[in-house]
Amino acid sequence: MQPSLRVRKRKLKSEINVVPYIDVMLVLLIIFMVTAPLLNLGVDIQLPQSAAKAITTDKRPVIVEVDAEGRYFLDLGGGRRQAVDAAQLKDRVAAVMRVNPEAPVFISGDKRASYDVVYRAMVLLQQAGVPKVGLASQPDTGVARHGHG
Repeated sequence: MQPSLRVRKRKLKSEINVVPYIDVMLVLLIIFMVTAPLLNLGVDIQLPQSAAKAITTDKRPVIVEVDAEGRYFLDLGGGRRQAVDAAQLKDRVAAVMRVNPEAPVFISGDKRASYDVVYRAMVLLQQAGVPKVGLASQPDTGVARHGHG
């Protein structure tokens, strides 16, 4: 007589191992947590485009002018232009922002002025609490128009 052979069938596992997926998610989370603060470094500005439309506003704008020699001038409305240094520019614009936080602010830089001087003006305006800075320019009349006709 033959001994009875018992055939044991293994039960199949129908589970998925999620540990590797959790590891990948944690690595991605750390990468995004580290890189997200780096995306906000810099000065918030609205760069002009070649065919930019004029901005219309009912509030008097604050205009910071930078001449070719790098000197700052401040126009708080009404065409009264005052020569100011960096500290005065920051203090006066901060006072305007406390009274009227929605006042539009524009930088009108001479094209011969260095980029560094205009950039420092934007940093001063950001420190004064200005949320957005517009760069003023004159309309370009030499832009070629393309049309079908």
